[in-house]
Amino acid sequence: MVQLLVEVTALREENQELRVENARLKDLPKKSKLAPGGMDKATESDKRARTKEARRQRHKRQSGRRTPPVTEERTLAVEALAGSRRRGFEPFTGQDLILTPQVIRFRRERWVTPEGQEITTPLPPEVSGQFGPGIVRYVLMQHVQGQVTVERLHAQLKSLDVRISKGQIITILTASKDAFYAEKDAILEAGLATARWVTVDGPQATPSGRYTQPATPGTMNTPTTSAMATSPGSPPARRRAG
Repeated sequence: MVQLLVEVTALREENQELRVENARLKDLPKKSKLAPGGMDKATESDKRARTKEARRQRHKRQSGRRTPPVTEERTLAVEALAGSRRRGFEPFTGQDLILTPQVIRFRRERWVTPEGQEITTPLPPEVSGQFGPGIVRYVLMQHVQGQVTVERLHAQLKSLDVRISKGQIITILTASKDAFYAEKDAILEAGLATARWVTVDGPQATPSGRYTQPATPGTMNTPTTSAMATSPGSPPARRRAG
């Protein structure tokens, strides 16, 4: 019993000492705030950059969901009960795609001068053949971007009541493409004129200086432009059996 009282007294004294020490520690000044080091600054900079990039991507997604400009407006009416009050309109915007053939007949004026020379009004600049720019745009988009074959293109246009043959589709895809080549050359020249560096990748030539393929593909890249072209070569020489 006496030993138990001694132990309790010792515990009380130890507890009192701990309380005094705790009170002393509470009176100490607070820890000073140190300026962040270089690694902390880099981390904060990266965090701000990531936040800015996420905000930009979110704004881009929201911009992509915006409704395009209205091209047609229709007013819908409803029969209201007697005594009802009008409260304006409730807007609703929808999109649609209309694929309908158009057959346009141009009536061009014809004149004859006093000297006997005949003058005929020229066609609009967008009309360069039997088919208008809408059909040409559709054929090029479906074939180049959509990888649609000529056979399927012919079936699609036929289902839309467009009278066109497979040969005419091939002509649209291959003939009179000088404007595209000129645009391609202009883009390449602009890229070469503004590029800080240019990389060229092509096949290896033989010791005689001739390429080993009739048509040799090569690529040229700049920071903003990439071009691929073929150059003429010569077929490989046949080896004699011996």
